[in-house]
Order: sequence, then C-alpha cells, then structure tokens
Amino acid sequence: MTIDDSSIISTPTRLEGKYSGMVVCWILGLGSLVSWNSMLTIGDYYYQLFPKYHPSRVLTLVYQPFALATMVILVYNEARINTRKRNLTGFTLFFLSTFALLVLDLATSGAGGLGNYIGICAIVAAFGVADAFVEGGMVGDLSFMCPEFIQSYLAGLAASGALTSALRLVTKAAFERASNGLRKGVMLFLAISTFFEFLCILLYAFVFPKLPIVKYYRTKAAAEGSKTVAADLAAAGIQTEATERVSNLSLTKKFVYGFLILINILSTEQVDANAKQLERLSNKQLFFQNIDYLLDLFLIYVLTLSIFPGFLYENTGSHKLGSWYALVLIAVYNMFDLIARYIPLIEKIKLKSRNGLMIATLSRFLFIPCFYFTAKYGDQGWMIMLVSVLGLTNGYLTVCVLTVAPQGYKGPEQNALGNLLVLCLLAGLFSGVALDWLWIIGNDKF
Repeated sequence: MTIDDSSIISTPTRLEGKYSGMVVCWILGLGSLVSWNSMLTIGDYYYQLFPKYHPSRVLTLVYQPFALATMVILVYNEARINTRKRNLTGFTLFFLSTFALLVLDLATSGAGGLGNYIGICAIVAAFGVADAFVEGGMVGDLSFMCPEFIQSYLAGLAASGALTSALRLVTKAAFERASNGLRKGVMLFLAISTFFEFLCILLYAFVFPKLPIVKYYRTKAAAEGSKTVAADLAAAGIQTEATERVSNLSLTKKFVYGFLILINILSTEQVDANAKQLERLSNKQLFFQNIDYLLDLFLIYVLTLSIFPGFLYENTGSHKLGSWYALVLIAVYNMFDLIARYIPLIEKIKLKSRNGLMIATLSRFLFIPCFYFTAKYGDQGWMIMLVSVLGLTNGYLTVCVLTVAPQGYKGPEQNALGNLLVLCLLAGLFSGVALDWLWIIGNDKF
C-alpha cells in the first residue's frame, strides 16, 4: 500500500468530520450491543416461555464463552487481521442473528419447549462471536483516534441498554392488555433491533471510513506500521489516490522516482531508520506494562455481571411493581450506566490515576453485601437506588480505563492494547456470569 508521507507529518489544525464521527461511533456502539441487550430486556418473555430453565443466567452463560474464545483467537492474530472485514463480519452476523431470533419465534408461534430453547441458545452463541469481532475491532480501531471517538462508542454501548429498556417498557405498556400482548411487544422490539444492526452495516461500510478525520488517523497508523487499516484506507480512496499520482508522472519523473526508491532501499541507514520506526511492542510487553488497567476492567465486569441481570431477575423477590419490577431495575441500571459514560468528558472529574482507578475498582466489591442485605431486608426503593449506583460506577470506570490506557503508544500498539483490554473485559463478563450462579445455591429452584 502506498501512503503519501506528506499528509502525516503533522496534525492539521482542523480535522473535519469530528462531530459526525462522534455521532457515527455512538450509533456503531449502539449496534454493537443492541442485539444482546434485546435478549436481556425481553427476559420476562423468556421466563414465561421457559420458567424452569433460568433464561437470564443460562443465555448469558452461553453467550460469554463464545465471545471470550473468539476474542482470544482474534487478539492472537490481531496484527494480521483486516479490521474492515472483521467489523463488517461482526455487524452482519449481529443482523442475521437478530433476524433469525425473530424468524424462530414466528415459525414456532412463540412456543416453549426444549427444542425452541436450544435454538435460542444457538443464536445467542452467534451473538457472542459477533460481539468479539465488533467490540474488539472497534475499540482497537478507535484507540489510535481521538479520545472522543472511543468515549462516544462506549456511550453508544450503554445507550443500547437504555434504549432497549425504554422500548421494552413502552411495548409492554402498549400491548399489556392485548391478546398475546407480551409476544407482540417482543416481535416489534426485535424488528427495531434488526433495523439498527442493518443501519450499522451501512454506516461502517460507506460513511465512517470517508470522514476526513478518520482518514487522517488511519493514514497516520499505517505510517507507523499498522497493517490492519489497509482495507479501510482503500475504501476511502487513499491508496487509489496515491497510485494515481504516481501514474500521472512523466516517464522521466517515474525513472527519477524509481531511482530514489532504489537508493532508499540500498541505504542501510534508511532501512535501519524505517525498521526502528515500524517496531512495536509485543502483546506480552503491552500486557505487562498495562496489567493494572487490564485487571481493572476484569474486576469491574466480574462484579457487575455477578449481579446484573441474573440477580435482579431472580433474587430480588416480589414487590409492588409486580411483573414490572425486574424491567424497571434493568432500565435504571442501563440509564445510569449511559449517564456515567459522559461524565469523563469533564476533564476535572475524570479519574486518570492508575492507583485511583484500582482503588475505585476494588471498592465496588462492597456492592455484594449491600445487594444481599437489600434484597433480604430492604424495599424496592433501596434496591433501585443501589442499582443506579452500580450503573454509575460501571460506566464511569469503563470509560476512564479505556480512554486513558492507550495514551502514549503508536497506532499499532494502541490497536493491540485495545484488543487486550476488550479481552479482559470479556473475561470479566464470563467470570461474573459464572459467579452469578452462587446467588441461588441452596435455593429450592436451583
């Protein structure tokens, strides 16, 4: 791939498309989790169909191993993977899987049974694979761009939960008294989610790579040795433009141009300089240099997923809100998680200290006794307040870690570190989901 070095010597004073890029990143973040959050939010429907199968816990436990195993493979091969194909594959798989969930329910007329449940589990496994493709690919890609992009993407991830919760409450209220109203609301809900996934495919394929600011950062990353951005640069026309500039030269200028390239190749000093410029830290070196950040993300999501959503659906008892109670708790968590992801935009209250992040992360484990005693002795008001704080701390710390950690590295290293961070996040999710089962040990319904 030919890159015009003159375009990457210094940062332009004005990078056009920044706010458009932030909007697109937000929508792409929304699409990265809207399918899975749809599954979590329609949990009341699946508890009606499969009351003995612990849907919120089992489906989450199916999802996470596939996401984690796929992510391990992708991290190992990160430097050689075409980021454009990776992300488009993930969004396409999300779209097809969400549509398949809708078709399955229509084909079985909303019937329960083990066969239908196994089919849903297979679709959830596909969600896990798609998540590893998209989330790791997007975080890695955005890690070498401006921090506002990755913050917007992370806000979009949280917005998917808030939006699905809001839509679920609306559809439940609209169809509650209708014949088979719960299922009708779920069908409308899944159709909207399918549309969002299709929109993400279009935005990533045709809009995002052509934004001037995105082309600048990807060109800069390519100059620093990144091979993962080649297809995105080609989609933006950068490779073609460089090739055309060479082809338009006269025969004499081509000869001179070729001679200069030959001199550069034969020059030992130039080769050494280029090799040094393109050197990057290995994944192992990045891992040990950022082990505290990686541990932060792991512990954040171990704690969160040990409570959300299984504990909220099955261990909070019956209250005045009745069948609305779990949905309200899920909605409150998602809303405050979304709000918290915008707080780090205020630099004065953004936590950047490595020690501070670790202390804040470890202090969240006080939530475990708090949730236990609140579920046993407290009323629904205290539980709603506790869930809101859980969402606030989850969103705030996630954005702080993922925006601070990549700073100071070259483009290829930032991409690799972004993938490592997502790997630890998914490992935390999987561990949290497994630990969530501890809440019902000794329960007669276990």
